[in-house]
Formats: sequence, C-alpha cells, structure tokens
Amino acid sequence: MSERHPIIAITGSSGAGTTSVTRTFENIFRREGVSAAVIEGDSFHRYDRLEMRARQADAEKAGDAHFSHFGPENNLFAELEQLFRDYSECGSGRRRRYLHDIGEAAPYRQDPGTFTPWEDLAAGTDMLFYEGLHGAVVTDDVDIARYPDLLIGVVPVINLEWIQKLYRDKNVRGYSAEAVTDTILRRMPDYVHYICPQFAHTHVNFQRVPVVDTSNPFIARDIPSADESLCVIRFANPKGIDFPYLLNMMDGSWMSRANTVVVPGGKMELAMQLIFTPFIWRMMERRTRAKSAL
Repeated sequence: MSERHPIIAITGSSGAGTTSVTRTFENIFRREGVSAAVIEGDSFHRYDRLEMRARQADAEKAGDAHFSHFGPENNLFAELEQLFRDYSECGSGRRRRYLHDIGEAAPYRQDPGTFTPWEDLAAGTDMLFYEGLHGAVVTDDVDIARYPDLLIGVVPVINLEWIQKLYRDKNVRGYSAEAVTDTILRRMPDYVHYICPQFAHTHVNFQRVPVVDTSNPFIARDIPSADESLCVIRFANPKGIDFPYLLNMMDGSWMSRANTVVVPGGKMELAMQLIFTPFIWRMMERRTRAKSAL
C-alpha cells in the first residue's frame, strides 16, 4: 500500500460484471478530477488469442481438460505483481493493451486478439486502477493482494455469473452455448483455486443475487434485470463505514450482518458512488499530504 501512489483493484471472474463497476469508477474519476492509470487484466494474459487456441488444442490432445485463462501457467502473475510494486513505490511501471475486437485494434493497425507493445505508464497519474481476473491473487510465488489500497470483489452468485457469461459470449462474441459451457467446465479447477480465494483478501465484495428462478442457467434466455436482483455488500473491516447514512440514502436497504448491507439491485451503482467516493477523497488527501511532506 502507498499513500503517494495508491492502487485500486477490481477483481472478478469472466462474466462477473467487473466492467460495469469500472464504468462507475470512471464517472467518479471524471467528476473528482482524478487522473488514473487504467490497467486491464486481459493485458497480462501470457498468450494472444491465436496462440492460446493452439495451446489449448495441444493441451486437449495431451489429455489436459482444464487448460484455462484463470491459472498461473497462462498469465503473467509476476509481471502484474511487479507493476503493482513499481507503481506503489514510485508511480511508474510498464503496461500493454489487449485488443479485443476490430474497433480496438484498428488504431494500432493490428489484428484483434493481439497485444500492443509494452510501454511505460504515463507520468504524473494520481493512482493506478486495475480491473480483471487477478487483482488479489496470492500464490506460493506472488502476493498481488498486498499492494492495492482498495480491493473490490465482484462476485455474482454462480448461476447468475454463468448466465451473464453465456449471454455475453453468445450474443456479443458469437460463441455457441455448447462452446461456452465447455469453457465453464474447463475453467472450473482454476476457478476454485485461483479466482475464489481472492475474495478472502478483498476489502469490499459486491454480490448480485437474483430473486427470480435461475436454477438452470444454461437455458436462461435473459439476464435477470437489476430490479430482479438484490446486491449484497460485505465490508471486511466495517470500521469507519457510515451505515446509517447508507441505509438512509437507499430505500429498501437493510443490514443482514454487522458488516453487510443488502440493497435493491437497481441501487447498486448508487451504493458504489456513495461508498467509494469518500474512499477516493481520502486517498487523494493522503496523497497530497505525503507529497507535501517530501
């Protein structure tokens, strides 16, 4: 953790909804005049799209049915930890971008599914903001979770997570339901060993819980809407959280435990704004004091 160079990390599985959380933070940064170095977790995959497909085919031929993007063999955990360490110490580091589609790839004159060259972060940013799969990973070799000043987990209940992934991958990326289901099954061991344990290290978890039947996510035609959901917000350390204020600002919310607030699904973005804006203020105040003390 660093007062002069703070780090915020959002971590969650593929299809969990971390991108929508990122939009909320972008709005906060814009409103509060915060300059953030934004890092996408996909840029720390080890292989580009074509190479990953080739390696997956080789793994299947070798009898490995659990080759996935979630585990350490297919990600640059050490490089991600190095970025967090460098930024927390001196506000610098190296990054690249993963170009998901034609629109992202066109300005770089590259193919979709490739990486841009490594480059230095822009100088003078206020904080680093990471969104991806592995913002709180801890293994025998790396401890990424120790660096962020604010760690946020986005964890829908598992059936909802699968519905969101199935909907996105079928309707946006053009995959068949069978292909998405195969991906879910292939990733399960790495999901259990490298995704789930992260949420023991996060400072705040957001878990969306549908209040409609999602018992068979593989036949669901639609993602349950915000109004068909509740959002469970758990604070690892509730000290300093103004729960009466939060409950007063969000109709229909209540506390299910001493460190847990439940809000209507449609209030999730408002809850994030109310919770995280003061966090950003405090980070910026500490940063200003730390810089003044030099």
